[in-house]
Amino acid sequence: MLTIDEATQLEHELDMFNGTEHWYPHFIPGILFTDGIKYLADKAKAYWFIDIIASYQGEEKVKNEMFQVWILKVNDDRTAMVTCEDGNGHIVASQKLSYTDFPLKEYKVYLVNDGQNKVILLTGEY
Repeated sequence: MLTIDEATQLEHELDMFNGTEHWYPHFIPGILFTDGIKYLADKAKAYWFIDIIASYQGEEKVKNEMFQVWILKVNDDRTAMVTCEDGNGHIVASQKLSYTDFPLKEYKVYLVNDGQNKVILLTGEY
């Protein structure tokens, strides 16, 4: 797990992403993620967060949302909640995690459906 200073540094580094040069395919066809998401997953050891987002894309309420806001909130006891909102603050899916070592207290990413692919990206990459 990252120290508080390392987590602060990670947040700063993630804020530097404002676009992407590469699109990385998820093992679920039609789902891609950006340089920033890959960086987050590598640094925080959080490919599982990408997997959670990807796994919900088959659910009716989620797959029809062209723009999704995914929020991961970590509690002091290391439990967490992952929620998917529709961009207007309405929750369309959520999943409780009994444990996570995710280093940030809260983090938000987007998923954009362009009709052909679904792309997971950092908010600064939108």
